[in-house]
Amino acid sequence: MMMTTFLVLTIICLLIPPYVYLGYPLILWLLNKVGFRRLHSCSEITPRVTLIISCYNEAKILRQKLHNSLELDYPVEKLFVVVVSDGSDDGSDDIAREFIGLQVRLVRQEGRLGKTMGLNLALKDLDTDIVVFSDANAMYERQAIRNLVKHFADPEVGYVVGAALYTDGKNNAAAANEDLYWHYEMTIKKWESQLHSVVGGDGAIYAIRRELWEPLQQRDINDFVNPLQLVAKGYRGVFEPEARCFEETAGNFSKEAKRKERIVNRSLRGLFRVKAVMNPLRSGIFSYMVISHKLLRWLIPLFAVLTFPGALVLASQSVLLGQILMLGALLLLIPSFIGYLGQNYPRLPWVFSFPYYFVSVNFYALMGIISALMGRTQITWNSSRPHTAELNKISGISLTGGLSYLVLIVCGAAALCWPYV
Repeated sequence: MMMTTFLVLTIICLLIPPYVYLGYPLILWLLNKVGFRRLHSCSEITPRVTLIISCYNEAKILRQKLHNSLELDYPVEKLFVVVVSDGSDDGSDDIAREFIGLQVRLVRQEGRLGKTMGLNLALKDLDTDIVVFSDANAMYERQAIRNLVKHFADPEVGYVVGAALYTDGKNNAAAANEDLYWHYEMTIKKWESQLHSVVGGDGAIYAIRRELWEPLQQRDINDFVNPLQLVAKGYRGVFEPEARCFEETAGNFSKEAKRKERIVNRSLRGLFRVKAVMNPLRSGIFSYMVISHKLLRWLIPLFAVLTFPGALVLASQSVLLGQILMLGALLLLIPSFIGYLGQNYPRLPWVFSFPYYFVSVNFYALMGIISALMGRTQITWNSSRPHTAELNKISGISLTGGLSYLVLIVCGAAALCWPYV
């Protein structure tokens, strides 16, 4: 009976990750193919737009961002730029003031209250038709704003999400894996958008109707909670791959994985704050998409944690499924451990970098879930891009991390060998 229970629970936990990563995209593709696609109208409109740039200590990049914003192909009398500084103390505000009078305004928030509160402050006095949200390091293509706003010709469209692409995808292993992940994500976003709405926004490039904004709570992650609010109101969100911006990744595995922890931590709380979107009677197919794309994906590390001990027990008892699972775990953990040891090597081969990226991202997602369940939410942020001093340090390699890998590998090997000893 005990062995049967282990077997059933292990199989259930085992099926979730393949469904999330492969089954869900396949179902989206099939639904689009068999005619469930929803069309919407587009038109070359030019409504009044405010581009909001969130900023905390971005002096190194802000001047370039403002030049980029003022050079966009959009009627100059209809494009306004607002820099929201969350208590910057590196001269960012002075740089923004250099551009005042050129359709640029500075909104300073004292007290380091976080990005979300800064946006609440900035939007309080805006009266333009459309608001576009961006980050200081996201450089827009000249047509980006035009490509975003054309979808608002359809009154059912409440938000439009652009494509944030990485400029350093070939420079190091961490960036290459993050770049691969985002290409996968953009394909899913396209299919979701065609069926109903893209799940969530992108802080680097997404737009909403100004009239639909409602102030967010300090712990909300704006580019996830805000789109969910719009869907709950009956609007849909569109993905526009031709509205592109370019930015750099964090540059190393540790920073990218920690960024995922912060995103999962805040997004999990945000999803349950707007839980109506998970009710199919309220949100239709979107409820299926947000559960599959976000909730189940965030919970994958929990399913992995539950699968591992079951696989250990089954493998030690010569159950074939357990042996296969444990062999698969070792084939993931061993190259991941090598990737962990070589994470600072810029040209780390993908056979090591990808397993390490996958394991580290899911580990930090688990940490984000645990923090959220304990009521801890990170409301402020620092730029994840590497600084010169950081590039000269070895980051992320610790005795604890190495021992954790070794313990898991030894346990897995022992379970496989136990029946034959």
